[in-house]
Amino acid sequence: MLRRRKRGSGPAVAAVSAPFGRDVQAGLDRIEQIVSRARSRGAELVVLPEAALGGYLFEPVLPGARTSVAPPPELSPDGPEIERLARIAGPTVVCAGYTEAAPGGRYSSAVCVSGDGVLGHQRKVHLPPGEKGQFLSGEGFEAFDTPLGRMGMLVCYDKVFPEAARELSLDGAGIIASLAAWPVCRARPATRTKHDTQVEHFNLLDRVRALENQVVWVSANQCGRLGRLRFPGQAKVVDRDGRVLAATGARSGTALARVDVPGALSAVRLQLSHLADRVPAAYGTAPAPA
Repeated sequence: MLRRRKRGSGPAVAAVSAPFGRDVQAGLDRIEQIVSRARSRGAELVVLPEAALGGYLFEPVLPGARTSVAPPPELSPDGPEIERLARIAGPTVVCAGYTEAAPGGRYSSAVCVSGDGVLGHQRKVHLPPGEKGQFLSGEGFEAFDTPLGRMGMLVCYDKVFPEAARELSLDGAGIIASLAAWPVCRARPATRTKHDTQVEHFNLLDRVRALENQVVWVSANQCGRLGRLRFPGQAKVVDRDGRVLAATGARSGTALARVDVPGALSAVRLQLSHLADRVPAAYGTAPAPA
């Protein structure tokens, strides 16, 4: 289902909530349908979840339980799967997550493509406890140029850390795509999704990161179940004031909203610029607590 809210002018951007499993080709088929449908409604940017190509790590329902579920396929950033993703994108800018093959391990990565090829690439830097030993950690954050202007990507847990989004905004990003495979609380899931602690954190971070950096925030997430993990969706488009312009809620779907990125950013930063008013000399880098 495509959920659209008409607000503002400018290009439409879309955030996707959908389940993705191990079958990469089936995932690409689904992506082709999602992108085609969103493009027909004016979307010039479509952001898909983390691990959209090949699915997320599998956690058995019972600790220690044996399972035949294969690990995520490890893809090359210049392999045929990314080439097909670029063909699917065509005139649209598309961001998608995948497991990247690398010497000595693998990364949870995101790629941004159009029909012209790869526009940007990002490896997850911050690894939650369940991913340590499963993935390597990326080394930094860098914005890149697209037909919609300069933008950046964050992968799931990276959005918890304000420095990550700030690095991208200081590098000129007016749009930040946040790609996630963010589950509900493992220990104490709430009966109602909207009251779940991890869902509340997910939604709060989307709004705060957009507001503090005065950027358009496009947040995608997996939905459905994978082993003991339950993904709550919650894809959304957030404006530079932290207002949610369109959202999917817990269901599979696409949140689509129109945003005038250059005009909106210049207007709000003329009034009050969070970046220009920073005092970097006052911010010491404290060591992590023991």
